[in-house]
Amino acid sequence: MKDLLLITPPFTQLNTPYPATAYIKGFLNTKNISSYQVDLGIDVILELFSRDGIQKVFDAKIDLQNASENAQRIFTLREEYLKTIDQVILFLQGKSPTLARQICSMNFLPEASRFNQLDDMEFAFGNMGLQDKAKHLATLYLEDISDYIVENIDPDFGFSRYAERLGKSANSFDELYLKLSGKQTFIDEFTLNILQKKLEDIQPKLVCFSIPFPGNLYSGFKCAQFIKKNFPHIKVAMGGGFPNTELREIKDHRVFEFFDFITLDDGELPLELLHQNLEINREKSEFKRTFLIDNKKVVYKNNSKRHDYKQSEIGTPDYTDLKLDQYISVIEIANPMHSLWSDGRWNKLTMAHGCYWGKCTFCDISLDYIKIYEPISAKILVDRIEELIRATGETGFHFVDEAAPPALMREVALEILRRNLVVTWWTNIRFEKSFTRDLCYLLKLSGCVAVSGGLEVASDRLLKLIDKGVSVEQVANVTRNFTEAGIMVHAYLMYGYPTQTIQETVDSLEMVRQMFEMGILQSGFWHQFAMTAHSPVGMNPEDFGVMPVKQEILFANNDIDFKDKTGIDHNKFSFGLKKSLFNYMHGINFELPLQEWFDFKIPGTTIHPDYIHDCLLEDEQFQLKPSSKVVFLAKNVIAENRIKNKKKYSGTYTLLTFHLKTNIVKIELEQEKAEWLMKVLEENAIENLKKPTIQQLKNNFEQYFEDFELFWFSKPIQQLKENGVILNL
Repeated sequence: MKDLLLITPPFTQLNTPYPATAYIKGFLNTKNISSYQVDLGIDVILELFSRDGIQKVFDAKIDLQNASENAQRIFTLREEYLKTIDQVILFLQGKSPTLARQICSMNFLPEASRFNQLDDMEFAFGNMGLQDKAKHLATLYLEDISDYIVENIDPDFGFSRYAERLGKSANSFDELYLKLSGKQTFIDEFTLNILQKKLEDIQPKLVCFSIPFPGNLYSGFKCAQFIKKNFPHIKVAMGGGFPNTELREIKDHRVFEFFDFITLDDGELPLELLHQNLEINREKSEFKRTFLIDNKKVVYKNNSKRHDYKQSEIGTPDYTDLKLDQYISVIEIANPMHSLWSDGRWNKLTMAHGCYWGKCTFCDISLDYIKIYEPISAKILVDRIEELIRATGETGFHFVDEAAPPALMREVALEILRRNLVVTWWTNIRFEKSFTRDLCYLLKLSGCVAVSGGLEVASDRLLKLIDKGVSVEQVANVTRNFTEAGIMVHAYLMYGYPTQTIQETVDSLEMVRQMFEMGILQSGFWHQFAMTAHSPVGMNPEDFGVMPVKQEILFANNDIDFKDKTGIDHNKFSFGLKKSLFNYMHGINFELPLQEWFDFKIPGTTIHPDYIHDCLLEDEQFQLKPSSKVVFLAKNVIAENRIKNKKKYSGTYTLLTFHLKTNIVKIELEQEKAEWLMKVLEENAIENLKKPTIQQLKNNFEQYFEDFELFWFSKPIQQLKENGVILNL
């Protein structure tokens, strides 16, 4: 028996739990409030994609005569699906790796229309490893079953969403309400059976649904409806990304037939107060950012004078209760960043609440989750990393920041190295000039494998209009620095921004083409601009040359339909942009004219063919910044004093041999300078908290010798810098 039951309704991800309930449970632990969490999504998937579940799929009555040829084939091969499904799921859970050989034999899995893609598989994936190839084939197999379900049984089914269309731009509650009033769907039966068992086992006083996306909304409401009907004594609350962005103006009282409370923004304090209110009468209740029904009207209550908790006070996410060893890794498409999302399990953490930039005009910068910026100290963050490793056994971390701050990333990397931890991590960034070659190398050493960031529109005029705070040249240099350090870079790309011309779309594509051809981008994704209610564009559309289509808001309000004064139909660019990107990601067809990707006439690009190449020519190698911190990463150094006898020079010198992980670096220095360097290396080892600045090193050096700059930029020291022994940060 627990006070609170925290639920993520179907569906989010197959490979890892959405982190909201784990964050909340970690906070509740600090308040000694008992809770239990459930990811209904993975529970439903595992019941559906089992022998018993697939039997129910094939037992469902369908009109086979009028079904597609693909559905007829799948039904005819049903015994093969029943025979193989449990083993395939075990394989995708990482519990039966030897099955990969059978799967790759191409005579084990039944194949329907999804396998028609296999002609392109070698092109798309190259010579991928056996396990990855088997995961991809197993994913196609699951997608074939999914296609059968969507066509014949439940058209709203999807692996990472359910009935998503009902939650998208739903200004009115009518369509969703009508669907909820209808009969249970095929997926509902799985969901509600599991929910009933959990409610009977846990016996909570309050059930809290975290609804991050439109694709969770219908299932969240259906579960709430079930609780109200069968467990009327239990209170039900909703929070999460969807209500935070979409339900800030809710007026329809019918929503509260399903939920007692809807909370906005950070959920810790609102939920603590809701728990507290369970024990007291309504007159004495305090609320934080909470919608509820009062006197038969929808009211917004924010009468608590308590401040939200600081990030240092909310505790470590707690994944207890979740079936961490049962999530399944899939490989759907040949996008390197997408594989990070869908393959393998990641612990989720946040370096900083909100965004330190907070100016981009397409972003919801008026909302607290962006607007209120609050970083956590590196020490607390790495404490949480260690705690999660102990609790979950997983050393992979996804920092789910809006944009991780470079200075904090540096301190976290140093703290990871100082503690000698082995972790693998990735995050979202802005392409700041702070990401120098040396910082990127340090991040790589600490376990960073990938970053994603918004290039958006590769046009300096539009980047300025977006208030992105970067230029194309800056992005090119930063992506080069990450790439050279061995960190994969994914770029979010945008088309159809207000006032964007056809010429700017073509030029933006040319910039992207050149960046992939130069090898400084490894992954990307084009998405069409969407105007949201809480962004500067949505709040002041006339400043950006767009006319919003006004609608009455009774339920959800985020995406806004609009007309751009340019009158350009940006939709028509979608296919060509995505097709060209698919080719560029696989290193081919850079020589094709941009016109080849489109079936309508486009203007020629105005961008010089060597534009990105020329952006990368500037060399900052010999610049000295006195305030730069210096990090010495050498531990395994052997010093040998030797004597050199030559006509021009004779005397003692020291050979320093640095044994790095993958190579050996040898340098020769005058004996006194070698001794000075060895002393500096020892005094400033990575374990030491304080790092000297260039100016402090210069002052120290010039107590004994002359001309620090000549020493610092000498060939031996340059060798150490190039090999990552010395980093300027």
